[in-house]
Amino acid sequence: MSARTIDLLLLHPPSVYDFREKSILYGPVSDMVPSSVMFELYPIGFLTMAGYLKERGLEVRIVNIALRMLTDARFDVEKFLAGLKPKAIGIDLHWMPHCHGAIEIARLAKKVHPDVPVLFGGLSSTYFHDELLRDYPEIDFVLRGDSTEPPLHTLLGMLENGGDFHQVPNLTWRKNGEVRVNPLTFVPKSLDYIDVHPELLVEMAIRHRDVTGVLPFNGWLRNPITMVLPLKGCAFECVTCGSSASTCVKMTMRRKPVFRSPSNLVSNLVAIGRMSRGAIVIPGDLLQGGKKYAKQVIDEIEAAGVDNEICFEFFDVPPIDFLRYVDARVRNWSFEVSPESHDKKVRHAMEGQAGYENEEMENMLREALKLNCNRIDVFYMIGLPFQTYESVMETIDYCESLFKWGDKRLQCFISPMGPFLDPGSQIFEDPEKFGFRKFAHTVEEHRQLLTQPSWEHILNYESDWMTREQLVDATYDSAERLNALKLKYGRITAKQAKVVADGIAEARRLRARLKASLDGGLPDEDVARLRGEISRFSQNTVCDKQELFWHRHVLSFNLSAIAKVAMKALRN
Repeated sequence: MSARTIDLLLLHPPSVYDFREKSILYGPVSDMVPSSVMFELYPIGFLTMAGYLKERGLEVRIVNIALRMLTDARFDVEKFLAGLKPKAIGIDLHWMPHCHGAIEIARLAKKVHPDVPVLFGGLSSTYFHDELLRDYPEIDFVLRGDSTEPPLHTLLGMLENGGDFHQVPNLTWRKNGEVRVNPLTFVPKSLDYIDVHPELLVEMAIRHRDVTGVLPFNGWLRNPITMVLPLKGCAFECVTCGSSASTCVKMTMRRKPVFRSPSNLVSNLVAIGRMSRGAIVIPGDLLQGGKKYAKQVIDEIEAAGVDNEICFEFFDVPPIDFLRYVDARVRNWSFEVSPESHDKKVRHAMEGQAGYENEEMENMLREALKLNCNRIDVFYMIGLPFQTYESVMETIDYCESLFKWGDKRLQCFISPMGPFLDPGSQIFEDPEKFGFRKFAHTVEEHRQLLTQPSWEHILNYESDWMTREQLVDATYDSAERLNALKLKYGRITAKQAKVVADGIAEARRLRARLKASLDGGLPDEDVARLRGEISRFSQNTVCDKQELFWHRHVLSFNLSAIAKVAMKALRN
Protein backbone atom coordinates (compact mmCIF):
# COMPACT_ATOMS: atom_id res chain seq x y z
CA MET A 1 0.00 0.00 0.00
CA SER A 2 1.41 3.35 -1.01
CA ALA A 3 2.05 6.01 1.62
CA ARG A 4 -0.66 8.58 2.25
CA THR A 5 0.24 12.12 1.13
CA ILE A 6 0.53 14.52 4.06
CA ASP A 7 0.30 18.27 3.62
CA LEU A 8 2.27 18.91 6.81
CA LEU A 9 4.22 16.40 8.86
CA LEU A 10 4.86 17.75 12.37
CA LEU A 11 7.82 16.10 14.12
CA HIS A 12 8.70 16.49 17.79
CA PRO A 13 12.40 15.72 18.38
CA PRO A 14 14.11 14.30 21.46
CA SER A 15 16.40 16.60 23.40
CA VAL A 16 19.48 14.74 22.10
CA TYR A 17 18.99 12.82 18.88
CA ASP A 18 21.34 9.92 19.54
CA PHE A 19 20.55 9.59 23.25
CA ARG A 20 20.23 5.82 22.87
CA GLU A 21 23.94 5.57 22.06
CA LYS A 22 25.29 8.20 24.46
CA SER A 23 26.24 7.93 28.15
CA ILE A 24 24.94 11.18 29.63
CA LEU A 25 23.78 11.75 33.21
CA TYR A 26 20.96 14.17 32.42
CA GLY A 27 20.05 14.67 36.06
CA PRO A 28 16.74 15.91 37.49
CA VAL A 29 16.14 18.60 34.85
CA SER A 30 12.76 17.08 33.90
CA ASP A 31 11.54 15.82 37.26
CA MET A 32 9.02 18.68 37.60
CA VAL A 33 7.35 18.02 34.23
CA PRO A 34 5.44 14.92 33.10
CA SER A 35 7.95 13.97 30.39
CA SER A 36 11.32 12.25 30.68
CA VAL A 37 14.78 13.80 30.25
CA MET A 38 14.21 13.68 26.49
CA PHE A 39 11.39 16.22 26.95
CA GLU A 40 9.07 14.20 24.75
CA LEU A 41 6.09 16.42 25.63
CA TYR A 42 5.33 18.27 22.40
CA PRO A 43 3.98 21.85 22.46
CA ILE A 44 0.25 22.42 22.45
CA GLY A 45 0.76 24.48 19.28
CA PHE A 46 0.98 21.22 17.35
CA LEU A 47 -2.69 20.63 18.13
CA THR A 48 -3.85 24.18 17.37
CA MET A 49 -1.98 24.13 14.04
CA ALA A 50 -3.36 20.72 13.14
CA GLY A 51 -6.90 21.79 13.97
CA TYR A 52 -6.65 25.08 12.09
CA LEU A 53 -5.27 23.42 8.98
CA LYS A 54 -7.76 20.55 9.07
CA GLU A 55 -10.64 23.04 9.08
CA ARG A 56 -9.17 24.35 5.82
CA GLY A 57 -8.94 20.96 4.17
CA LEU A 58 -5.29 20.09 4.81
CA GLU A 59 -3.95 16.76 6.03
CA VAL A 60 -1.66 17.05 9.06
CA ARG A 61 0.12 14.28 10.91
CA ILE A 62 1.81 14.63 14.31
CA VAL A 63 4.63 12.21 15.12
CA ASN A 64 6.29 12.31 18.53
CA ILE A 65 9.69 11.10 17.34
CA ALA A 66 11.11 11.44 20.86
CA LEU A 67 8.49 9.10 22.29
CA ARG A 68 8.82 6.59 19.45
CA MET A 69 12.57 6.45 20.11
CA LEU A 70 12.08 6.16 23.87
CA THR A 71 9.63 3.29 23.73
CA ASP A 72 11.09 1.26 20.85
CA ALA A 73 14.83 0.60 20.80
CA ARG A 74 14.52 -0.66 17.21
CA PHE A 75 12.67 2.38 15.87
CA ASP A 76 14.65 3.63 12.86
CA VAL A 77 13.92 7.31 12.28
CA GLU A 78 15.43 7.42 8.79
CA LYS A 79 13.54 4.35 7.63
CA PHE A 80 10.33 5.70 9.12
CA LEU A 81 10.68 9.07 7.36
CA ALA A 82 11.51 7.35 4.07
CA GLY A 83 8.12 5.62 4.19
CA LEU A 84 6.18 8.90 4.34
CA LYS A 85 5.06 11.34 1.62
CA PRO A 86 5.00 14.82 3.20
CA LYS A 87 4.66 18.03 1.22
CA ALA A 88 6.24 19.97 4.09
CA ILE A 89 7.89 19.05 7.38
CA GLY A 90 7.52 21.11 10.55
CA ILE A 91 9.84 20.70 13.54
CA ASP A 92 9.38 22.48 16.86
CA LEU A 93 12.21 24.27 18.58
CA HIS A 94 10.07 25.81 21.28
CA TRP A 95 12.27 24.91 24.25
CA MET A 96 16.04 25.20 23.96
CA PRO A 97 16.77 21.72 25.40
CA HIS A 98 15.58 20.38 22.03
CA CYS A 99 18.16 22.21 19.95
CA HIS A 100 20.35 19.14 19.40
CA GLY A 101 17.53 16.80 18.43
CA ALA A 102 15.71 19.39 16.33
CA ILE A 103 18.70 20.11 14.10
CA GLU A 104 19.57 16.42 13.71
CA ILE A 105 15.99 15.50 12.79
CA ALA A 106 15.99 18.35 10.25
CA ARG A 107 19.20 17.00 8.71
CA LEU A 108 17.76 13.52 8.51
CA ALA A 109 14.50 14.78 7.02
CA LYS A 110 16.39 16.73 4.37
CA LYS A 111 18.57 13.72 3.61
CA VAL A 112 15.52 11.49 3.07
CA HIS A 113 13.33 14.14 1.37
CA PRO A 114 15.78 16.67 -0.17
CA ASP A 115 13.04 18.54 -2.05
CA VAL A 116 10.61 18.82 0.86
CA PRO A 117 10.77 22.18 2.71
CA VAL A 118 11.61 22.04 6.42
CA LEU A 119 9.93 24.59 8.70
CA PHE A 120 10.90 25.53 12.26
CA GLY A 121 8.76 27.32 14.85
CA GLY A 122 8.49 28.03 18.57
CA LEU A 123 9.92 30.58 20.99
CA SER A 124 13.54 29.40 20.72
CA SER A 125 13.21 29.35 16.92
CA THR A 126 11.89 32.90 17.12
CA TYR A 127 14.84 34.08 19.17
CA PHE A 128 17.48 32.35 17.00
CA HIS A 129 15.64 32.66 13.66
CA ASP A 130 18.48 34.41 11.82
CA GLU A 131 21.15 32.00 13.09
CA LEU A 132 19.03 28.96 12.21
CA LEU A 133 18.68 30.08 8.58
CA ARG A 134 22.26 31.30 8.33
CA ASP A 135 24.06 28.31 9.85
CA TYR A 136 21.84 25.31 9.12
CA PRO A 137 21.07 24.77 5.42
CA GLU A 138 18.67 21.94 6.21
CA ILE A 139 16.20 24.51 7.60
CA ASP A 140 14.27 26.39 4.89
CA PHE A 141 11.82 28.54 6.87
CA VAL A 142 11.25 29.82 10.41
CA LEU A 143 7.84 31.08 11.48
CA ARG A 144 8.26 33.52 14.34
CA GLY A 145 5.94 34.52 17.16
CA ASP A 146 3.57 32.76 19.51
CA SER A 147 0.69 32.51 17.01
CA THR A 148 1.51 31.16 13.57
CA GLU A 149 -1.54 29.25 12.34
CA PRO A 150 -2.68 31.70 9.60
CA PRO A 151 0.88 32.50 8.41
CA LEU A 152 1.55 28.76 8.28
CA HIS A 153 -1.56 28.19 6.19
CA THR A 154 -0.49 30.98 3.82
CA LEU A 155 3.03 29.56 3.51
CA LEU A 156 1.79 26.04 2.78
CA GLY A 157 -0.48 27.44 0.08
CA MET A 158 2.44 29.22 -1.56
CA LEU A 159 4.62 26.12 -1.39
CA GLU A 160 1.85 24.22 -3.17
CA ASN A 161 0.72 26.81 -5.70
CA GLY A 162 3.47 29.40 -5.86
CA GLY A 163 3.54 32.92 -4.53
CA ASP A 164 5.67 35.68 -3.08
CA PHE A 165 7.18 34.66 0.26
CA HIS A 166 7.60 38.36 1.07
CA GLN A 167 3.85 38.36 1.72
CA VAL A 168 3.94 35.80 4.53
CA PRO A 169 3.89 37.57 7.91
CA ASN A 170 6.30 36.46 10.65
CA LEU A 171 8.41 34.48 8.15
CA THR A 172 12.20 34.23 8.03
CA TRP A 173 13.40 32.57 4.84
CA ARG A 174 16.28 32.32 2.45
CA LYS A 175 16.60 33.61 -1.11
CA ASN A 176 19.74 33.14 -3.19
CA GLY A 177 21.60 32.21 -0.03
CA GLU A 178 20.57 35.41 1.72
CA VAL A 179 18.40 35.43 4.85
CA ARG A 180 15.20 37.47 4.49
CA VAL A 181 13.19 38.57 7.53
CA ASN A 182 9.55 39.53 6.97
CA PRO A 183 7.89 41.83 9.54
CA LEU A 184 6.29 40.11 12.54
CA THR A 185 2.85 41.55 11.95
CA PHE A 186 0.51 38.68 12.81
CA VAL A 187 -0.07 39.24 16.53
CA PRO A 188 -3.75 38.38 17.08
CA LYS A 189 -5.74 40.27 19.70
CA SER A 190 -7.98 37.27 20.36
CA LEU A 191 -7.23 33.57 20.58
CA ASP A 192 -10.75 32.38 19.76
CA TYR A 193 -9.77 31.66 16.15
CA ILE A 194 -7.95 28.48 17.24
CA ASP A 195 -8.98 25.46 19.23
CA VAL A 196 -7.58 22.20 20.54
CA HIS A 197 -9.50 19.25 19.10
CA PRO A 198 -8.76 16.13 21.20
CA GLU A 199 -10.47 13.90 18.67
CA LEU A 200 -7.70 14.78 16.20
CA LEU A 201 -5.27 12.55 18.09
CA VAL A 202 -7.63 9.60 17.83
CA GLU A 203 -8.16 10.24 14.12
CA MET A 204 -4.40 10.42 13.47
CA ALA A 205 -3.72 7.29 15.50
CA ILE A 206 -6.31 5.30 13.54
CA ARG A 207 -5.59 6.77 10.11
CA HIS A 208 -1.85 6.18 10.35
CA ARG A 209 -1.94 3.12 12.65
CA ASP A 210 0.37 4.90 15.07
CA VAL A 211 -0.89 5.33 18.62
CA THR A 212 2.51 6.06 20.18
CA GLY A 213 3.31 8.79 17.66
CA VAL A 214 0.46 11.04 18.82
CA LEU A 215 0.77 10.55 22.58
CA PRO A 216 1.92 13.68 24.48
CA PHE A 217 4.46 11.93 26.75
CA ASN A 218 5.59 8.53 27.98
CA GLY A 219 2.99 7.17 30.41
CA TRP A 220 0.20 9.48 29.23
CA LEU A 221 -2.27 6.62 28.82
CA ARG A 222 -1.89 5.94 32.56
CA ASN A 223 -1.96 9.65 33.46
CA PRO A 224 -3.93 11.46 30.75
CA ILE A 225 -3.21 15.03 31.84
CA THR A 226 -4.21 17.66 29.31
CA MET A 227 -3.65 21.40 29.15
CA VAL A 228 -5.84 24.23 27.94
CA LEU A 229 -4.10 27.58 27.40
CA PRO A 230 -6.22 30.59 28.44
CA LEU A 231 -3.80 33.23 27.18
CA LYS A 232 -0.56 34.08 25.43
CA GLY A 233 1.92 36.63 26.70
CA CYS A 234 2.40 37.63 30.33
CA ALA A 235 1.98 40.62 32.63
CA PHE A 236 4.78 39.52 34.99
CA GLU A 237 8.50 40.31 34.78
CA CYS A 238 10.27 37.22 36.14
CA VAL A 239 13.89 37.80 35.14
CA THR A 240 14.53 34.12 34.33
CA CYS A 241 11.49 33.62 32.09
CA GLY A 242 11.60 33.55 28.30
CA SER A 243 7.93 34.55 28.18
CA SER A 244 8.00 37.51 30.58
CA ALA A 245 6.30 40.79 29.69
CA SER A 246 9.38 42.58 28.34
CA THR A 247 10.62 39.45 26.57
CA CYS A 248 7.29 39.09 24.74
CA VAL A 249 7.49 42.71 23.60
CA LYS A 250 10.88 42.04 21.99
CA MET A 251 10.35 38.51 20.67
CA THR A 252 6.68 38.22 19.74
CA MET A 253 5.61 41.88 19.58
CA ARG A 254 2.97 41.10 22.19
CA ARG A 255 2.74 44.11 24.49
CA LYS A 256 0.14 42.65 26.83
CA PRO A 257 -1.45 39.25 27.33
CA VAL A 258 -4.22 38.17 24.99
CA PHE A 259 -6.97 35.89 26.28
CA ARG A 260 -9.41 33.34 25.02
CA SER A 261 -13.01 34.19 25.77
CA PRO A 262 -14.44 32.25 28.72
CA SER A 263 -16.91 30.38 26.51
CA ASN A 264 -14.20 29.41 24.01
CA LEU A 265 -11.88 28.26 26.78
CA VAL A 266 -14.51 26.15 28.51
CA SER A 267 -15.66 24.62 25.22
CA ASN A 268 -12.20 23.04 25.11
CA LEU A 269 -12.62 21.65 28.63
CA VAL A 270 -15.93 20.13 27.59
CA ALA A 271 -14.43 18.61 24.45
CA ILE A 272 -11.62 17.02 26.46
CA GLY A 273 -14.12 15.80 29.07
CA ARG A 274 -16.03 13.92 26.40
CA MET A 275 -12.93 11.84 25.70
CA SER A 276 -11.03 11.69 28.99
CA ARG A 277 -11.60 11.79 32.75
CA GLY A 278 -8.01 12.95 33.39
CA ALA A 279 -7.03 16.20 35.05
CA ILE A 280 -6.97 19.38 32.96
CA VAL A 281 -4.39 22.07 33.74
CA ILE A 282 -5.17 25.75 33.09
CA PRO A 283 -1.73 27.41 33.21
CA GLY A 284 -0.80 31.07 33.06
CA ASP A 285 -2.99 32.45 35.88
CA LEU A 286 -6.54 33.40 34.89
CA LEU A 287 -6.30 36.39 37.22
CA GLN A 288 -3.96 38.08 34.75
CA GLY A 289 -7.17 38.87 32.87
CA GLY A 290 -8.67 40.46 35.98
CA LYS A 291 -11.01 39.01 38.58
CA LYS A 292 -14.07 39.62 36.39
CA TYR A 293 -12.59 37.56 33.53
CA ALA A 294 -11.47 34.78 35.88
CA LYS A 295 -14.91 34.58 37.49
CA GLN A 296 -16.56 34.41 34.08
CA VAL A 297 -14.39 31.37 33.29
CA ILE A 298 -15.44 29.76 36.57
CA ASP A 299 -19.11 30.50 35.82
CA GLU A 300 -18.77 28.85 32.41
CA ILE A 301 -17.14 25.77 33.99
CA GLU A 302 -20.04 25.49 36.43
CA ALA A 303 -22.66 25.94 33.70
CA ALA A 304 -21.00 23.32 31.50
CA GLY A 305 -20.89 20.79 34.33
CA VAL A 306 -17.25 19.85 33.78
CA ASP A 307 -16.38 16.78 35.88
CA ASN A 308 -12.64 16.59 35.22
CA GLU A 309 -10.34 17.84 37.93
CA ILE A 310 -9.25 21.37 37.01
CA CYS A 311 -5.82 22.52 38.17
CA PHE A 312 -5.30 26.28 38.27
CA GLU A 313 -1.90 28.00 38.24
CA PHE A 314 -1.34 31.28 40.08
CA PHE A 315 1.66 33.57 39.61
CA ASP A 316 0.74 35.74 42.59
CA VAL A 317 -1.09 34.99 45.84
CA PRO A 318 -4.72 34.51 44.73
CA PRO A 319 -7.34 36.42 46.76
CA ILE A 320 -9.08 34.03 49.13
CA ASP A 321 -12.49 35.33 48.03
CA PHE A 322 -11.66 34.15 44.50
CA LEU A 323 -10.67 30.70 45.79
CA ARG A 324 -13.97 30.54 47.67
CA TYR A 325 -15.73 31.51 44.45
CA VAL A 326 -14.00 28.61 42.67
CA ASP A 327 -14.79 26.21 45.51
CA ALA A 328 -18.50 27.03 45.37
CA ARG A 329 -18.74 26.38 41.64
CA VAL A 330 -16.10 23.87 40.48
CA ARG A 331 -16.71 20.29 41.59
CA ASN A 332 -13.16 19.02 41.39
CA TRP A 333 -10.22 21.41 41.61
CA SER A 334 -6.69 22.04 42.81
CA PHE A 335 -4.06 24.72 42.33
CA GLU A 336 -0.35 25.42 42.32
CA VAL A 337 1.84 28.39 43.20
CA SER A 338 5.54 28.97 42.57
CA PRO A 339 7.12 31.28 45.17
CA GLU A 340 10.52 30.00 43.87
CA SER A 341 12.22 30.62 47.23
CA HIS A 342 11.24 31.17 50.86
CA ASP A 343 13.99 33.81 50.96
CA LYS A 344 12.62 37.34 50.56
CA LYS A 345 15.81 38.64 48.93
CA VAL A 346 15.87 35.84 46.35
CA ARG A 347 12.19 36.15 45.54
CA HIS A 348 12.37 39.91 45.19
CA ALA A 349 15.34 39.54 42.83
CA MET A 350 13.00 37.62 40.56
CA GLU A 351 10.94 40.85 40.30
CA GLY A 352 7.88 39.20 38.83
CA GLN A 353 7.32 37.22 42.03
CA ALA A 354 8.15 40.07 44.40
CA GLY A 355 4.64 41.20 45.22
CA TYR A 356 4.06 39.13 48.35
CA GLU A 357 5.65 37.94 51.56
CA ASN A 358 5.63 34.47 53.10
CA GLU A 359 3.03 35.55 55.66
CA GLU A 360 0.64 36.57 52.87
CA MET A 361 1.10 33.25 51.11
CA GLU A 362 0.69 31.33 54.38
CA ASN A 363 -2.56 33.13 55.19
CA MET A 364 -3.90 32.24 51.75
CA LEU A 365 -2.82 28.59 52.09
CA ARG A 366 -4.44 28.23 55.51
CA GLU A 367 -7.72 29.60 54.21
CA ALA A 368 -7.51 27.50 51.03
CA LEU A 369 -7.08 24.35 53.10
CA LYS A 370 -10.46 25.07 54.69
CA LEU A 371 -11.99 24.61 51.24
CA ASN A 372 -12.63 21.47 49.22
CA CYS A 373 -9.64 21.73 46.86
CA ASN A 374 -8.03 18.34 46.25
CA ARG A 375 -4.40 19.45 46.53
CA ILE A 376 -2.12 22.47 46.64
CA ASP A 377 1.36 22.24 45.12
CA VAL A 378 4.07 24.73 46.09
CA PHE A 379 7.11 24.83 43.79
CA TYR A 380 10.61 26.05 44.65
CA MET A 381 13.63 26.44 42.39
CA ILE A 382 17.42 26.20 42.66
CA GLY A 383 19.84 28.51 40.81
CA LEU A 384 18.26 31.94 41.30
CA PRO A 385 19.89 35.35 41.86
CA PHE A 386 21.25 35.80 45.41
CA GLN A 387 20.50 32.16 46.20
CA THR A 388 23.25 30.34 48.10
CA TYR A 389 23.57 26.69 49.09
CA GLU A 390 22.53 27.67 52.62
CA SER A 391 19.47 29.49 51.29
CA VAL A 392 18.39 26.38 49.38
CA MET A 393 18.63 24.24 52.51
CA GLU A 394 16.67 26.86 54.47
CA THR A 395 13.93 26.55 51.86
CA ILE A 396 13.65 22.89 52.85
CA ASP A 397 13.33 23.98 56.49
CA TYR A 398 10.49 26.22 55.36
CA CYS A 399 8.83 23.31 53.56
CA GLU A 400 8.89 21.38 56.83
CA SER A 401 7.13 24.25 58.55
CA LEU A 402 4.32 23.90 55.99
CA PHE A 403 4.22 20.12 56.41
CA LYS A 404 3.78 20.60 60.16
CA TRP A 405 0.34 22.05 59.51
CA GLY A 406 -0.70 18.44 59.11
CA ASP A 407 -2.78 18.66 55.93
CA LYS A 408 -1.56 16.11 53.36
CA ARG A 409 -3.15 18.03 50.50
CA LEU A 410 -0.33 20.59 50.80
CA GLN A 411 2.74 19.40 48.90
CA CYS A 412 6.15 20.99 48.22
CA PHE A 413 8.63 20.44 45.39
CA ILE A 414 12.10 21.74 44.58
CA SER A 415 14.16 21.39 41.40
CA PRO A 416 17.04 23.06 39.55
CA MET A 417 16.47 25.82 37.04
CA GLY A 418 17.75 24.15 33.95
CA PRO A 419 19.31 22.96 32.01
CA PHE A 420 19.43 26.36 30.26
CA LEU A 421 18.60 29.98 30.92
CA ASP A 422 15.67 30.92 28.69
CA PRO A 423 16.75 32.75 25.50
CA GLY A 424 15.36 36.27 25.53
CA SER A 425 14.91 36.40 29.29
CA GLN A 426 16.46 39.35 31.09
CA ILE A 427 19.02 37.11 32.73
CA PHE A 428 20.01 35.55 29.40
CA GLU A 429 20.36 38.95 27.77
CA ASP A 430 22.37 40.58 30.56
CA PRO A 431 23.71 37.83 32.86
CA GLU A 432 26.41 40.00 34.49
CA LYS A 433 23.77 42.46 35.70
CA PHE A 434 22.16 39.67 37.70
CA GLY A 435 25.37 38.05 38.89
CA PHE A 436 25.41 35.19 36.39
CA ARG A 437 27.92 33.71 33.96
CA LYS A 438 26.60 32.20 30.73
CA PHE A 439 28.45 29.32 29.03
CA ALA A 440 26.47 29.21 25.78
CA HIS A 441 25.24 31.99 23.53
CA THR A 442 24.51 30.43 20.15
CA VAL A 443 22.43 27.47 19.05
CA GLU A 444 25.56 25.47 18.27
CA GLU A 445 27.09 26.18 21.67
CA HIS A 446 23.92 24.93 23.33
CA ARG A 447 23.95 21.85 21.10
CA GLN A 448 27.47 21.04 22.21
CA LEU A 449 26.55 21.44 25.88
CA LEU A 450 23.69 18.96 25.54
CA THR A 451 26.12 16.17 24.69
CA GLN A 452 28.36 16.72 27.71
CA PRO A 453 28.73 13.73 30.08
CA SER A 454 26.58 15.04 32.95
CA TRP A 455 24.07 17.75 33.71
CA GLU A 456 26.68 19.59 35.77
CA HIS A 457 28.48 20.29 32.48
CA ILE A 458 25.25 20.72 30.48
CA LEU A 459 24.06 23.68 32.58
CA ASN A 460 24.63 26.85 30.59
CA TYR A 461 25.04 29.08 33.63
CA GLU A 462 26.37 29.56 37.12
CA SER A 463 26.02 32.48 39.52
CA ASP A 464 28.11 34.57 41.88
CA TRP A 465 26.49 32.59 44.69
CA MET A 466 26.80 29.03 43.36
CA THR A 467 29.07 27.37 40.80
CA ARG A 468 27.68 24.61 38.61
CA GLU A 469 29.19 22.07 41.00
CA GLN A 470 27.52 23.75 43.97
CA LEU A 471 24.20 23.89 42.10
CA VAL A 472 24.36 20.13 41.67
CA ASP A 473 25.32 19.63 45.32
CA ALA A 474 22.45 21.85 46.47
CA THR A 475 20.02 19.95 44.26
CA TYR A 476 20.93 16.50 45.53
CA ASP A 477 21.24 17.56 49.18
CA SER A 478 17.94 19.47 49.25
CA ALA A 479 16.12 16.72 47.35
CA GLU A 480 17.42 14.10 49.76
CA ARG A 481 16.24 16.06 52.78
CA LEU A 482 12.86 16.98 51.25
CA ASN A 483 12.28 13.33 50.35
CA ALA A 484 12.89 12.32 53.98
CA LEU A 485 10.50 15.02 55.19
CA LYS A 486 7.77 13.90 52.79
CA LEU A 487 8.04 10.41 54.23
CA LYS A 488 8.07 11.71 57.81
CA TYR A 489 4.94 13.81 57.28
CA GLY A 490 3.03 11.24 55.23
CA ARG A 491 3.22 12.93 51.83
CA ILE A 492 4.65 9.84 50.13
CA THR A 493 4.83 6.13 50.86
CA ALA A 494 7.90 4.32 52.13
CA LYS A 495 8.20 2.69 48.71
CA GLN A 496 8.20 6.05 46.93
CA ALA A 497 10.71 7.47 49.39
CA LYS A 498 13.04 4.52 48.84
CA VAL A 499 12.88 4.91 45.04
CA VAL A 500 13.91 8.57 45.29
CA ALA A 501 16.55 7.97 47.99
CA ASP A 502 18.09 5.15 45.96
CA GLY A 503 18.01 7.33 42.84
CA ILE A 504 19.82 10.18 44.57
CA ALA A 505 22.43 7.83 46.04
CA GLU A 506 23.04 6.23 42.65
CA ALA A 507 23.20 9.61 40.92
CA ARG A 508 25.85 10.72 43.40
CA ARG A 509 27.83 7.52 42.77
CA LEU A 510 27.58 7.88 38.99
CA ARG A 511 28.58 11.52 39.21
CA ALA A 512 31.75 10.53 41.10
CA ARG A 513 32.54 7.82 38.55
CA LEU A 514 32.00 10.23 35.66
CA LYS A 515 34.36 12.69 37.29
CA ALA A 516 36.93 9.91 37.64
CA SER A 517 36.52 8.94 33.98
CA LEU A 518 36.98 12.56 32.87
CA ASP A 519 40.11 12.77 35.00
CA GLY A 520 41.39 9.57 33.39
CA GLY A 521 40.97 7.53 36.54
CA LEU A 522 38.74 4.77 35.15
CA PRO A 523 39.63 1.91 32.77
CA ASP A 524 37.91 1.98 29.37
CA GLU A 525 35.76 -1.04 30.21
CA ASP A 526 34.40 0.73 33.32
CA VAL A 527 33.58 3.83 31.27
CA ALA A 528 31.71 1.68 28.75
CA ARG A 529 29.80 0.00 31.58
CA LEU A 530 28.48 3.39 32.71
CA ARG A 531 26.17 3.68 29.69
CA GLY A 532 23.47 1.29 30.83
CA GLU A 533 23.68 2.45 34.44
CA ILE A 534 23.33 6.14 33.59
CA SER A 535 20.20 5.62 31.52
CA ARG A 536 18.38 4.28 34.59
CA PHE A 537 19.17 7.17 36.91
CA SER A 538 18.17 10.36 35.14
CA GLN A 539 14.58 10.32 36.37
CA ASN A 540 12.79 10.33 39.75
CA THR A 541 15.88 11.96 41.24
CA VAL A 542 14.43 14.87 43.22
CA CYS A 543 10.96 13.33 43.56
CA ASP A 544 8.87 10.40 42.37
CA LYS A 545 7.31 11.65 39.14
CA GLN A 546 4.02 10.07 40.22
CA GLU A 547 3.79 12.83 42.85
CA LEU A 548 3.07 15.28 40.02
CA PHE A 549 0.02 13.40 38.78
CA TRP A 550 -3.51 13.83 40.00
CA HIS A 551 -5.97 11.15 41.10
CA ARG A 552 -6.35 8.44 38.50
CA HIS A 553 -9.63 6.75 37.62
CA VAL A 554 -10.00 3.04 37.04
CA LEU A 555 -11.21 3.93 33.57
CA SER A 556 -9.57 7.17 32.44
CA PHE A 557 -11.16 7.37 29.00
CA ASN A 558 -14.67 7.45 27.56
CA LEU A 559 -14.29 4.41 25.32
CA SER A 560 -17.62 4.83 23.55
CA ALA A 561 -16.78 8.40 22.50
CA ILE A 562 -13.33 7.32 21.34
CA ALA A 563 -14.85 4.40 19.41
CA LYS A 564 -17.17 6.77 17.53
CA VAL A 565 -14.25 8.97 16.47
CA ALA A 566 -12.25 5.88 15.48
CA MET A 567 -15.07 4.49 13.34
CA LYS A 568 -15.44 7.84 11.58
CA ALA A 569 -11.69 7.92 10.91
CA LEU A 570 -11.80 4.41 9.47
CA ARG A 571 -14.65 5.36 7.12
CA ASN A 572 -12.65 8.32 5.85
